[in-house]
Amino acid sequence: MSRALHLTEAKALFRLGAPMVATQFFIMAMGFLDTAMAGHFSSTDLAGVALGGNVFWPVFMLFSGITMALTPMVAQLRGGSRVREAGAIVRQGLWASAAAAVICVAIVVNAEPVFELAGVDPAAADVAIRYLRAAAWGMPAVLFYVALRYTAEGLGRTLPPMIIAACALPLNGLLNWIFIYGKFGMPALGGEGCGWATALVMWCEVGMISLLLRTSYFKAAGVTERFDWPDPAILKSIIRIGLPIGLTVFLEMAVFSVVGFLVATLGVAPLAAHSIAGNVNWATYVIPMSIGAAASIRVGFFVGAREFDHARQVARTAVLLSLAYALLISAVLVFARENIVAIYSNDPEVLTMAATLLIFIAVYQLVDDTQATIVGALRGFKDTRAPLVFSLIGYWLVAMPLGAAMAFGWFGNEPYGVYGFWGGMTIGLAIVAVCVGVRLVRTSRSDARILALAGA
Repeated sequence: MSRALHLTEAKALFRLGAPMVATQFFIMAMGFLDTAMAGHFSSTDLAGVALGGNVFWPVFMLFSGITMALTPMVAQLRGGSRVREAGAIVRQGLWASAAAAVICVAIVVNAEPVFELAGVDPAAADVAIRYLRAAAWGMPAVLFYVALRYTAEGLGRTLPPMIIAACALPLNGLLNWIFIYGKFGMPALGGEGCGWATALVMWCEVGMISLLLRTSYFKAAGVTERFDWPDPAILKSIIRIGLPIGLTVFLEMAVFSVVGFLVATLGVAPLAAHSIAGNVNWATYVIPMSIGAAASIRVGFFVGAREFDHARQVARTAVLLSLAYALLISAVLVFARENIVAIYSNDPEVLTMAATLLIFIAVYQLVDDTQATIVGALRGFKDTRAPLVFSLIGYWLVAMPLGAAMAFGWFGNEPYGVYGFWGGMTIGLAIVAVCVGVRLVRTSRSDARILALAGA
């Protein structure tokens, strides 16, 4: 592939992906606001919100991941000039979201035994439970929201979700200020206030994205042209593609959740430092994740158009862009680590630990960013099962036991505490990155496999 072709495709990815990057930054900024604003209320509330998030977000991503299938499915139909067929798929995606909402709420509001089994600090656990029971009210709204968002992105419309996220950010900050600190006559709820703010923002988001149903591109897809009852055949197709996506994301987030619970046994300060490092990691992860999402759309479009060479070009360019970004952001994290962590807390012990953890994050970025983009490209080919297997092995058979062994000194070494967990995660994710990279090469080079995955 020539430099000119790389440049052309990079520009195309930028036009599609830039709004997605901004969308993710706005979403991550809301997480930053929750963490920072709860942290300035108290370290216990910061830890409680982090613990609550360790339950809420993996559960949410597991079920919302199913509707991520809508993006490559709609993109391939659009590429094949069959966009009118997308409406039926989207309506079934909304039914899947409705069923998922019931299950998610039931899990989230009954999470108290998880904290008891983990043996975390009782005060932090109390904050986490109250946070979850408040945030659960927004779960149905956010699941419908993401289904429509993934549809819009599959249609190549990435700007509207960005505008919605941009509107949600200041609203989240305002509601946090009111509920956490007790403004306008409200009681000061601390970390629980983050949950109520989150729930209200989610309902506002679904209200805003529902307005897109009246746009020409949603009408062209036939999304609202009729009402459909659940269709087992279409639902099966969505689940076949989407469930591995949801499980892959869940396995990754669940590892972080379990690590969070284990770190909580080390004390409030290590958990707070770990939470800061994790928040920074997710914030820097936004761009490669969005590059992967943009690659998924463009790869899906060209697969639908049966332009397989162009699909391969998209995948290669996206991976190179992500790798270049990873090198740059790793350098920034190393040299600006003390300034970065100071944003989150004023506790000297927490700041020292968090600054050291950012050095681990800098190394972690190199493999995490690359694999995120590769997995996104694979989704464009509808190749979602293999990444699930690789994630299971890398995260749960390597990263988790290795990280715990280093953290608690199971090898006879001095216990490395929270640093051991991040070391294990880096090694496990490196294995995942290599495996998905090999898979992308094999899938993208095989026209027969591409056609089989596309359902041709």
